[in-house]
Amino acid sequence: MPTTDTAVSPGSTGSSGSFGSSGSGFASASVPRHLARGGVGFGALIAAFALIPVFGPATLLLAPVGLVALRGCPMCWAIGLAETVSRGRLRRECTDGRCELKPASR
Repeated sequence: MPTTDTAVSPGSTGSSGSFGSSGSGFASASVPRHLARGGVGFGALIAAFALIPVFGPATLLLAPVGLVALRGCPMCWAIGLAETVSRGRLRRECTDGRCELKPASR
């Protein structure tokens, strides 16, 4: 499973990792691209089952297309959406062994 931030030892200061950093396997390059992937993924999954009465079980071949577009599961897509939206807006700060997510200063 991909990680969303880097490990920081207790007592270290500064912002070492960021939520939704470029090392994440869930986030996309942009929100519109992520939403397009979701539309294709959810559309293919819905069509795979909704079209069975019309075209038969052959429509189930759309299910793998949907899962590939969603990168494995709908929950992974939802996590990626949150990471994509928050990319660059949050930063992780650790002080005295306590870490917090704070707004990034621009």
